[in-house]
Amino acid sequence: MKKSIILLLAIASICCSSKSDKEQKEEKSNLLENKVESKIIVAANRTEKYLPMLKGKSVGVVANQTSVIFKEEKNTHLVDSLLALNINVTKVFAPEHGFRGKADAGEHIEDGIDKTTGLPIISLYGSNRKPSHEHLKGIEVMLFDIQDVGVRFYTYISTLHYVMEVCAELNIPLIVLDRPNPNGHYIDGPILEEEVKSFVGMHPVPTVYGMTIGEYGKMINGEKWLENGVKCNLTVIPLENYTHQSEYDLSIIPSPNLPNTKSINLYPSLCFFEGTNVSAGRGTEMQFQIFGSPFLSKDFFKFSFIPKPNFGSKHPKHDGELCYGTDLRNNEKLSSLNLKWLIESYHQTENKAKFFNSFFSKLAGTKKLQKQIEEGMSTKEIKEIWQGGLDSFKKVRNKYIIY
Repeated sequence: MKKSIILLLAIASICCSSKSDKEQKEEKSNLLENKVESKIIVAANRTEKYLPMLKGKSVGVVANQTSVIFKEEKNTHLVDSLLALNINVTKVFAPEHGFRGKADAGEHIEDGIDKTTGLPIISLYGSNRKPSHEHLKGIEVMLFDIQDVGVRFYTYISTLHYVMEVCAELNIPLIVLDRPNPNGHYIDGPILEEEVKSFVGMHPVPTVYGMTIGEYGKMINGEKWLENGVKCNLTVIPLENYTHQSEYDLSIIPSPNLPNTKSINLYPSLCFFEGTNVSAGRGTEMQFQIFGSPFLSKDFFKFSFIPKPNFGSKHPKHDGELCYGTDLRNNEKLSSLNLKWLIESYHQTENKAKFFNSFFSKLAGTKKLQKQIEEGMSTKEIKEIWQGGLDSFKKVRNKYIIY
């Protein structure tokens, strides 16, 4: 009897174990299926949505190295794919950093010919920021596909503005292939003021605005920010399986000095240093993950580095000089702008009168921020002043949200 009970218990245990293994396999399979289903699909991959609008027409493409159709075996550039599909691409328009994304920030880019396709490349970061009517002569539809990072002073949204404007003037339809915003999970910063409007800040939006480039294009149109209130015939091809809280790591760097996810997350906070005598790591392999200056207190800042010319920064700030600062490579993911590093640096510099330069207010979008820091205001006090503008912006933003 005792042996029978033991045998029955053993069989039951085996059955339960077998059932548990089966359940675990099913759960694992379901998880994998859900993962596949929830994978973000960029608009460029959704060819069935936009190819019918291009067939039989002369097409201009605004693109750079991020303009790819993702494939398991090998990614293909959008322009190469369109040509292979017999789409009549006649010109390529290149933003800051160029068509292949190799130029320094702010580097003047000339027109040229793409060696791979033989297509003429029109630079939108050289003699022209806005395509001329002559540039678009013969073009029947424009296609815009560039990976943005969701920050006001990142110039791809300014390029979008000017492309929309010339398309509106010439009544040429514009199709924007949407891509995720890696900083789309928050909204923060001062609202741009008209007196400091420039190519690094064209619209009354905060530093971090929480929109994809497609949504942003809709807002440019809807708020009549184009010159003379003209309106672009705009079509946005949306993403699949995306929300503004989606985690998204860029597999292709959007510009030479944003080499990884950490730099992209820190960029909105650290780029303010571009308007000071502090380096944000250009000329190192830690761009926008560190900051420092020869003029900062070495007693307060224990980390040090020496900028040297490299890919993406031929003439880095403080070239060859020992800089004292902070290493942020292990910093937690930010969901708001960090002003602490900027404020601390100002108070720990040798010569406060030389800390800020004329570019700072253009980056900040306001002349007030410099004054607030100089007057000793805290992060909390400064951000409380921003709140009214942010609340008003969110109401505007809500009109154009797709996801």
